[in-house]
Amino acid sequence: MAHYAKIVDGVVTNVIVAEQDFIDVQAGTWVQTSYNTQGGQHLLGGTPLRKNFAAIGMIYDSTRDAFYEPKPFSSWKLNEATCLWQAPVACPQPSSRDGRALYDWDEVNQKWVAV
Repeated sequence: MAHYAKIVDGVVTNVIVAEQDFIDVQAGTWVQTSYNTQGGQHLLGGTPLRKNFAAIGMIYDSTRDAFYEPKPFSSWKLNEATCLWQAPVACPQPSSRDGRALYDWDEVNQKWVAV
């Protein structure tokens, strides 16, 4: 058994676990996805499949043969190696000084803001 994503107009609408024989008789476009693939890496050391595990609402880009989230902000760029979105400024790491671990992206001011 494997995970499969149903694709409608380039968007994942469903993810199921099924045998290939079942997928072969289903209507629409189904693309296999790997639960163990994240950011172009296989979490258990195997061969990564389609950059990221598919989830409902994600994009399936047939040119890249990859799943990725919709673009969160207009300033962010897609990392081609991982198919993960990157802000123009790296998110700060929490420090012992401020103890803050959560930040939100401020698109207007192009910076991270502690929450």
